[in-house]
Amino acid sequence: MYKYFILFIMILSSFQLEGQEHKAQAEMMFKDTLHIFGKIWYQGNAEYDFVFKNTGKLPLIISDVKSSCGCTVPEWSKEPVLPKEKGVIKVKYDTKRIGEFYKIITVYSNALNSPVKLYVQGNVRVTD
Repeated sequence: MYKYFILFIMILSSFQLEGQEHKAQAEMMFKDTLHIFGKIWYQGNAEYDFVFKNTGKLPLIISDVKSSCGCTVPEWSKEPVLPKEKGVIKVKYDTKRIGEFYKIITVYSNALNSPVKLYVQGNVRVTD
């Protein structure tokens, strides 16, 4: 009986430790995850800064940011974002492509909520 009690306590302790590790991670919270450019002129400026905050307890490290197409280029800082600090993922769309677009940018990191998806949409026009 005593052996089963000890085993039960060990299992219970492992769940508690696992929960504590889970809480002590980085977490990425974005101000917004969708940006609508609306109407953009051909060869115009289509850049947007997605601002986020590390609301976790450990430094946030972005390992990769991928876009759904080569026409959308993301840039980000390779430095860790400390807890309570802000970071930026800059997204630039190539406006030499005419027509409507809807692109997805996927952010991979050590955050609890990784990966995070960001979205940009708009319509590149030559004339009204």
